[in-house]
Amino acid sequence: MITMSIDVPVNEDVPAGEEVLSRNEIWRGMVAKARDARDFVPGCTKCEVVDEGDGYVIREAAINGIELKEIISFEDERKVIFHQVNGPWEGIIVNELVDDENGTLLLRFYCLLSRLGVESGGEEELRDQAMFGGEKGYGPAIRQTIATTRRLLKGGKLPA
Repeated sequence: MITMSIDVPVNEDVPAGEEVLSRNEIWRGMVAKARDARDFVPGCTKCEVVDEGDGYVIREAAINGIELKEIISFEDERKVIFHQVNGPWEGIIVNELVDDENGTLLLRFYCLLSRLGVESGGEEELRDQAMFGGEKGYGPAIRQTIATTRRLLKGGKLPA
């Protein structure tokens, strides 16, 4: 089983001349990322919504050359849940907005994934765990989500 968790302060190290992001603004960025991750996730070269309904989208994406299909559900201004349904892994990835004990707005990432057809705790699974925690992994993707949201807001292109 592949697990990972990271909390990133949304307004840590705000670049000079940039605005502090509100909960609503980072939420809008999270929804935009769910709909089209190419600007938000390093290595994402394809991202297309193939179906949608009340509170969910289904997308097909290619990230680091790996084709995925995900059902993405939304809990308004709180949580985006990515259900991996087609690809080498199955499980969930969650992006959640939380306030820490000091009132700092955090973008929390956590996942629970299993690579299909490989031994639990085996060499392939350990490589996946290292990849997800590395420079092409989820930490940089969360930081890029925040940076891209800030850039879209500044340029007046953050979806409503």
